[in-house]
Amino acid sequence: MSLCAECFHQGEHAGHDYNMFRSQAGGACDCGDSNVMREAGFCKRHRIKSNSNVPNVPKHLLMMSELVLPQFIFSLIQHLREGYNEPALDLPSEKDLHKILQVLEPHVSFLEDLTKMGGAMRSVLTQVLTSQQFYKDLSSGVGENACVKKSHEKYLIALKGSGLAFPEDKIPCGMQEQGSGSSTLSVQGLAGGTAASGQGDSSDEEDQDGSQGVGKRKRVKLSSTTKDQSIMDVLKHKCFLEELLFWTIKYEFPQKMVTFLLNMLPDQDYKIAFTKTFVQHYAFIMKTLKKSHESDTMSNRIVHISVQLFSNEELARQVTEECQLLDIMVTVLLYMMESCLIKSELQDEENSLHVVVNCGEALLKNNTYWPLVSDFINILSHQSVAKKFLEDHGLLVTWMNFVSFFQGMNLNKRELNEHVEFESQTYYAAFAAELEACAQPMWGLLSHCKVRETQEYTRNVVRYCLEALQDWFDAINFVDEPAPNQVTFHLPLHRYFAMFLSKAVKCQELDLDTILPDQEMLMKLMIHPLQIQASLSEIHSNMWVRNGLQIKGQAMTYVQSHFCNSMIDPDIYLLQVCASRLDPDYFISSVFERFKVVDLLTMASQHQNTVLDSEHERSMLEGALTFLVLLLSLRLHLGMTDDEILRAEMVAQLCMNDRTHKNPNPKSGIIPGSLSFESVLSAVADFKAPVFEPGGSMQQGMYTPKAEVWDKEFDPVMVILRTVYRRDVQSAMDRYTAFLKQSGKFPGNPWPPYKKRTPLHPSYRGLIKLLHCKTLHIVLFTLLYKILMDHQNLSEHVLCMVLYLIELGLENSPEQESDEEESASGQERCHDSWFPGSNLVSNMRHFINYVRVRVPETAPEVKREPPASTSSDGLASSQSSRRKSLQRENSGTAQVFSLVAERRKKFQEIINRNTSEANQVVRSKASMKWSAPGATPQLTTAILEVKESILSLLIKLHHKLSGKQNSYYPPWLDDVDVLVHPEIPRYSHGDGMTAVERILLKAAVQSRLNKRIIEEICRKVTPPVPPKKISSAEKKTLDKEERRQKARERQQKLLAEFASRQKSFMETAMDVVLGQCRNSTEPKRLPTTEEEQIYPWDTCAALHDVRLTTLQRYFKDSSCLQAVSIGWEGGVYVQTCGHTLHIDCHKSYMESLRNDQVLQGFSVDKGEFTCPLCRQFANSVLPCYPGNNMERSVWQSHSNKCMQELVQEVEELQEQLGTFPSETNLSKEMESVMKDIKSTTQKKYTDYSKTPGSPDNDFLFMYSVARWVCFSFYIFSFIAFFKKKKNQLFHVLAMHMRLYSIDSAYNPWRKLTQPLQDKNSELVSEELPEVPVLYRDVSSLLLIQILTMPQPLHREHFTCIIKVLFTLLYTQALAALSVKCSAEDRMVWKESGALKKNTSSGEKSWEVLLGHVISELSKGKIYEEGETEELAVNPDFVECYLQQFCLPFLRITSLLQHHLFGGDLPSCQEDEEFTVLASCLGLLPSFQSAHQFTSASCLDWPVPAFDMISQWCSELASFADRHPDQVKALLIQEPKWDLPRLLQLPENYNTIFQYYHRKTCSVCTKVPKDPAVCLVCGTFVCLKGLCCKQQSYCECVLHSQNCGAGTGIFLLINASVIIIIRGHRFCLWGSVYLDAHGEEDRDLRRGKPLYICKERYKVLEQQWVSHTFDHINKRWGPHYNGL
Repeated sequence: MSLCAECFHQGEHAGHDYNMFRSQAGGACDCGDSNVMREAGFCKRHRIKSNSNVPNVPKHLLMMSELVLPQFIFSLIQHLREGYNEPALDLPSEKDLHKILQVLEPHVSFLEDLTKMGGAMRSVLTQVLTSQQFYKDLSSGVGENACVKKSHEKYLIALKGSGLAFPEDKIPCGMQEQGSGSSTLSVQGLAGGTAASGQGDSSDEEDQDGSQGVGKRKRVKLSSTTKDQSIMDVLKHKCFLEELLFWTIKYEFPQKMVTFLLNMLPDQDYKIAFTKTFVQHYAFIMKTLKKSHESDTMSNRIVHISVQLFSNEELARQVTEECQLLDIMVTVLLYMMESCLIKSELQDEENSLHVVVNCGEALLKNNTYWPLVSDFINILSHQSVAKKFLEDHGLLVTWMNFVSFFQGMNLNKRELNEHVEFESQTYYAAFAAELEACAQPMWGLLSHCKVRETQEYTRNVVRYCLEALQDWFDAINFVDEPAPNQVTFHLPLHRYFAMFLSKAVKCQELDLDTILPDQEMLMKLMIHPLQIQASLSEIHSNMWVRNGLQIKGQAMTYVQSHFCNSMIDPDIYLLQVCASRLDPDYFISSVFERFKVVDLLTMASQHQNTVLDSEHERSMLEGALTFLVLLLSLRLHLGMTDDEILRAEMVAQLCMNDRTHKNPNPKSGIIPGSLSFESVLSAVADFKAPVFEPGGSMQQGMYTPKAEVWDKEFDPVMVILRTVYRRDVQSAMDRYTAFLKQSGKFPGNPWPPYKKRTPLHPSYRGLIKLLHCKTLHIVLFTLLYKILMDHQNLSEHVLCMVLYLIELGLENSPEQESDEEESASGQERCHDSWFPGSNLVSNMRHFINYVRVRVPETAPEVKREPPASTSSDGLASSQSSRRKSLQRENSGTAQVFSLVAERRKKFQEIINRNTSEANQVVRSKASMKWSAPGATPQLTTAILEVKESILSLLIKLHHKLSGKQNSYYPPWLDDVDVLVHPEIPRYSHGDGMTAVERILLKAAVQSRLNKRIIEEICRKVTPPVPPKKISSAEKKTLDKEERRQKARERQQKLLAEFASRQKSFMETAMDVVLGQCRNSTEPKRLPTTEEEQIYPWDTCAALHDVRLTTLQRYFKDSSCLQAVSIGWEGGVYVQTCGHTLHIDCHKSYMESLRNDQVLQGFSVDKGEFTCPLCRQFANSVLPCYPGNNMERSVWQSHSNKCMQELVQEVEELQEQLGTFPSETNLSKEMESVMKDIKSTTQKKYTDYSKTPGSPDNDFLFMYSVARWVCFSFYIFSFIAFFKKKKNQLFHVLAMHMRLYSIDSAYNPWRKLTQPLQDKNSELVSEELPEVPVLYRDVSSLLLIQILTMPQPLHREHFTCIIKVLFTLLYTQALAALSVKCSAEDRMVWKESGALKKNTSSGEKSWEVLLGHVISELSKGKIYEEGETEELAVNPDFVECYLQQFCLPFLRITSLLQHHLFGGDLPSCQEDEEFTVLASCLGLLPSFQSAHQFTSASCLDWPVPAFDMISQWCSELASFADRHPDQVKALLIQEPKWDLPRLLQLPENYNTIFQYYHRKTCSVCTKVPKDPAVCLVCGTFVCLKGLCCKQQSYCECVLHSQNCGAGTGIFLLINASVIIIIRGHRFCLWGSVYLDAHGEEDRDLRRGKPLYICKERYKVLEQQWVSHTFDHINKRWGPHYNGL
């Protein structure tokens, strides 16, 4: 179904679950077509029935188009004919085709525009395109026109070159061709001769596709062979539309042509005509597709067309009836696959007549068949079409023939000697081919076989499927044994048979026996699926290790979620059906023989396995038992309802791991209970919203199982069936264990719980016989005995499975025999065999006294003498008479049962014998096909005294597991109720002991005799089981395991510690002032319409830039650069992880990184590395200045010097010229750090001077770095180890700053501490004056003063500098405030200040100082300009304003003091911040109470205040005289900035997608292939766009440099993900848009509606603001400027 965006958004989708795939190819909207969708789904516009009396368009309006269009379309076709030349020697001619298409682009665009003019024009086009007369007149080539003739000839050549011809050309020689060369083109069967040797050399022209000489394979005729032949190679064009489609295919579906043909579809007549034409050309499409070099693109375009045509059921039915659509599709698929057949090597390599597809061919590897198979699946979804297919016997035969091409493909042969040289990766092509070409059509057909009335269809499919299988067995010469060391995972015929059987019983009420074949066929059918199960176990046991990794890949894919219900499920179901109908002893013995563990099942402590190495025995035995448990436990097709299956699947998936919404149900194909999906999911799972892990990695919304699911529904059998990796089973058990511990149900290590099974469907009751057959009981008895005796190669898993099988047998016991009868006849029958009967309940109590075994002579059992009572001779006659009777019984069905008897006999020969079978001849081991390496030791017979029953073994096992004597006590002796209500919760969860107790209780409940015997066994005092001796090798293993466990615990503890650190880091890493700071709290919105725009005028960076430019216009350059700090827009950001290493160690570490060939996410050549300890990204090391601890005492020494003395000392220290220390390692490192800092920063962020490269630039750059370091350390100061490192960077910067001498005349310190002597000397020598002190940035001055002082700095000098600078800052605040007052207020403050001027505290009163500032500034023209804002100023407001103005400086200064001199940063309430910081910095002599405190009391003037203020104000006044308009603008205002924010995104992703995915690039005006948008500034950019490339830099990289100094955050429109660019690296960050279930939809593949996740966006913003992208995101890669 296809909908346009408009119809979709106008439809009602509330509560719907839908996937949206956005087509770029255009097409017709199906909204309003009731054949495609229900009327309830129509949009508002189409829901209103349009009036049928629509007026017709006047004829004269259309007359011109009717005249012109035939000529226009004919000219288009002529162009296409002229432009096409048959490729010579099969060389590609794409360039020529591309040129022609470019020439024709305006023609096709014109036609496309016509289709958009509405229904009237489309009907004219339809008429022209479908008129046979127009076509005949214009293009037949008959007539005088030479040009037309030539054109017609080219057309005929093109037809011939494509292996096609007019029917007229075919008629005369049609019959001869049928008999000769082209006969192999007919649909061919399975039987026949071998493939011709010259097959690989045959020509690959299309007309010979089918004739690759696969020999004399049997032909399967369809209803008419000639018709089939014509399907493939006859085309007759009767109208423009047909030839236009022919050329569209020939030119490999150009996008423009496809769009035009699709845009015409709203016209109903055209739709029918076009569909028929498309079907007519179907074989030609297949041929072109096979030859195409761009098969992927072509496939997509074919499906764009076909999905629109075949989704309409009425149309599909019509075409099926009128154009034989099904015949054409099946024939075309068959021909397509026939071109890549090879001889099958399965079973009989020399004489096999079976052919299979070659998975290495491009056809399969590249999924070239996909569009044709997709169409076939699409039409089979329509019931009317599918019924036609299922009724047509000829089609079913052909289809089974097609499926047989996949039967046994991709055969694996086990490598026994050397590792395979070349690992073929074709296996995935084979799995995809079976799933898409065989399984999905099967599911489509099955969906129409749901009711009783469709029984006949199932009978048909089963019948032809069995015929195809019989042919296959004949073709591969299969008798009864599979070839050793071979496995194929592909048995689609078996799976068709199985699934239709299942559907017949489940939905159609068919009697299973009426459609099952005879027993011999069932035996054959079970062999290959059983071989796959055994091979899975072999692969997991590493027996196929020499075949490489790909064999493991196959084993995993076979059970993987997309394939399981088309692969392993049908196989196991088929084995269950076979097991339910075959002799159980035969089946069980076949299983153990196939798993190669028959020799292991001996009661002797030593044995010789002729077919298996001893290291593989344990895992193969585990595999065999696990397979039996699966076979006997699973009820997926044996009685479970669809909802029960869905629930079981979900529970299994959720128990392994928490799952996202898209993945709690692994089934592919047809989901049986998809309607109840949501209700089942909410019943079994709880939703966990998307969260963030401490490392910053993002989790999607997850579903986790409810507690009651763990308690009652956890099914380990289902988990084992569905696990791709063995670790998933362990994961499920770990989660189960955690639940039991948490809920207090069981404290230890539990065993997998036993889950009651759904009752079997009556048709499959025979499966229970497997649990009640002697062969299985012998195996169970033997294994229990071996486990008790500690024989080698047995594990806890084996015991667990043995107990599970016993419990299954007790749960599913046949009708009870009476106890008395059993006891009477039991003694007589016990000599006859191991066990008296086949019922497990009675066999459990049967004691076995002696067993004769064959053992190597070295075995300990050999030394025993046989007991006197055993007589070998006496038993021979009874044994032979028993055999005769067995033969007599079975002589009626000799052929079948002789095979069974042989298998059973062979199994009982090789397995252990009871004494009653002592004389039976043992088959010679040498006759076996496989032999173990090394000489086989001589075997001898020994008799074992056993005297045990299954019950006694279980009780002894309980003692062994508990480690206590007599640990088992029958619970019914205390509480008789347990026998009445055995379902006690305490038995449902536990370990091995609990399992044994549960089994014994069930045995006692089912039989009184069992209950009595259990009591008797418990009364006997059993000797304690001797503790197992641990060999030194085992001890080593145990020690190693213990060490591993401890290491794991240590690692987890360390990781938890790291995680908590990272979490606190994430929570506390807050805000860095950046250039994107704005004075508004609301973030800007991302534009989603043409009207919305973003203007970056109000950012902090923009305003600082304007300020610097203005200063440079009016003042001396060097002085301007000292008056500001840079880095607002982009600069250096310095962080340290705090770890230290020696300089030499760093050098050798860098060397080792250079030599490391592993692909790293960083560039070692650019000096990048990861910290060796914490793995954080770094690009420089900071040298530690030695001796800083010793000098700490000097820094903090208290002094009583007066202010004037300290001011003088500071001035003297500054005037000493800095010299670089002599060349040392440390000085070199300090120099390299400065280089690193400079090279990291782009030039545009370091060069602000009018004269580029001047020293003033470096000077400005260095103290700005110091300022930003202050900010960065302000953020990270909570991490303890940072405190050791901060002052190191100040040493480096100070050392470099001291090299730049400051001219004493211009030293800012003088201006701050000494009144100028000669006020008029300013303009004598300088053209431009210095920047007035009141315009200077105080924080910058602070850093200049500190960095020009000798290091280490004394605390008293630091305090002195702060006090001096605070007086300047306070004066700046007063000046800024005075500008904001009204003229009246200024007069008031001026007068009140003058009155108090002469008081003792005048210099520490803001009122007096404000009055003085106003009177001084009034001398210039400062207040004369128009007032901008007037504030109502009262005393409280003034005090508050002054404190707020000074606070940023106090914060930075406190932080700097903390870095330089240690000591804790003070904490306080917001209203006390000023007083606390002032006190901490030493500005307040003694702490004053808050109510009498004023900010002015912190002032400490080095010289009379009024003199200094007058001097500073006079600078402003003289500037105002010259430039009155700039005075106020340059006064430093309140530096209040809000945090930088990313753009605000809309709630729904579709809003962004609809606006940006069609937006054109501003450079080339085309729609970019990968559009992206910057989330910092909203700029629209082309990712990887070549049109916007500048000097080898693509647009995203360029923009990241311009917008974020090398850091860019981009949202990729077509993928919904965010990409981060940092310098020369990039990483995929993830998505901030999630669906309703909290999941990402990367690349918009699932097409779900997406909504903003505010938490994720906040994390992205936080990482951006705090510069932590490098630390948190780990997957970085180089972008080579190509983004």
